[in-house]
Amino acid sequence: MLDLSKANASWDNWKKYLGQAMEFAEELGISKDKIENYALTAGAILADNVQPTNPEQKVLKELWDVADKDEQQIIARLMAKLASRSR
Repeated sequence: MLDLSKANASWDNWKKYLGQAMEFAEELGISKDKIENYALTAGAILADNVQPTNPEQKVLKELWDVADKDEQQIIARLMAKLASRSR
């Protein structure tokens, strides 16, 4: 089980957490497109409900907040790509 509380300690832990979540989704047979769609939804939920715990997350939230829907989709795709490299 993925423990979100451990993900917030540092940027590297956050990326590793996202990578593990993506790996789990892929093991379940979820397509890359669906994972990116879930990343978009998760990004919106996090931006609205979770305070950033490190400077990198703060920048990401600020970018998310000024982005339009298309730009948020790009951010979600980029985070999914970054997470894939951080497994």
